[in-house]
Amino acid sequence: MSLTLQEVISVLIFLFIIGMVYVKEIRLLIEAIVYKITGKPVRTYFFSRRAIVIHVLSLTGLICFVYGYFIEPYWVEVKTITLYTDKLKHTSLTVVQISDLHCDLDVRNENKLASFINPLKPDIIVFTGDAINDAQALPVFKKTLSSLSARIGKFAVRGNFDVFIWWNLDLFSNTGFKVLNKENVRLNKDGETFHIAGLSRLNPQAWRAALLNLPASTYNIFLYHTPALAEAVKTGNIDLYCAGHTHGGQVALPFYGALVTLSTHGKKYESGMYKVGRMILYVNRGIGMEGGSAPRVRFLARPEVTVFRIYPKKR
Repeated sequence: MSLTLQEVISVLIFLFIIGMVYVKEIRLLIEAIVYKITGKPVRTYFFSRRAIVIHVLSLTGLICFVYGYFIEPYWVEVKTITLYTDKLKHTSLTVVQISDLHCDLDVRNENKLASFINPLKPDIIVFTGDAINDAQALPVFKKTLSSLSARIGKFAVRGNFDVFIWWNLDLFSNTGFKVLNKENVRLNKDGETFHIAGLSRLNPQAWRAALLNLPASTYNIFLYHTPALAEAVKTGNIDLYCAGHTHGGQVALPFYGALVTLSTHGKKYESGMYKVGRMILYVNRGIGMEGGSAPRVRFLARPEVTVFRIYPKKR
C-alpha cells in the first residue's frame, strides 16, 4: 500500500519542522564561530532567549532519536484486553496475538517472546502476518514461532511481505502454526465450541469464503493482516477481528498519533481496539519494524504482544 495524501503531507510537515530546527541550530553554531573570530560577544548571542529555544528543541530531537533507535524498539509491551461474551457459558479463552515480526539479521525481540507468552498458558496463539525483512532471517523467525506454546493451537495468516516478497519461501513449516487462508476451523474447550477464520493478504476479495458457515451462536475470531476489511466483514458473525500491519505508525506524535499507517482506512484504525458494528477490531502494533529503506526506529509506538482474556458475560 502506498502513502495517502494525508500521510504524505504529515510526513513532509514533520520533516520540514525538524529540518528547520537543525538548520537554525547549525546557523547559530556557524555565527557563534564567526563572532568568536571577529571578537564579538559570543555568549550574549549564543545564549539569547531565541537561541536557547533552538538549543532545547535540537537537544530534544536528539534525545528522541536516541530513544526511538536504541530503547523503544526493544521495549515490548504485553497488553491485556478483557472481553466478555454471551457466546461462552462455562469456559474462558486466552488468546495471544503477535504480528509483524519483520525479522532482520539483527535479532531484537524475538528471543524474548517465549518468556512473555508461554507463562500466560494461552489457549490460542495467532500471528497476523509479515514474517521477515531478509531471507537470511528465516531461521530466526521459525525458531521464534517454534518456541511458543499454546494449549489448543497456533494459527497464522500471511501479510503483504509474505505474499508479495517472500512468496517462494516456506515460512511456517515445523513451527507448529497452521496457516489459514479462505477457511475457518472449529475448536473446542471444556465442551464449548469456537471458531478461528483466516485470510491471506493475497486474497482480500475472498473474505466470504473465510467466513463461510460460521454460526452466529459461537465465538468467532477472524485473522487478516490489515484492518482494511473491518467494515466489509462487520456483519459476518465475527466477534473479534485481529489485525496488524500499521505498526501503530511506528513513529507517532503526541496528540496526533501515527504519521503513517499504510492502511486503506488511514488513521481511522491506526492501533488498538475499535468497535465496528457488533464486532471488536484490534490492531496490534507488531514486534518488528518495516523493512526496505524505512528507518529502524519506533517512537511512541512500542512493540506489542496482545493478550485477550475472553470470559462469559456476567449475569
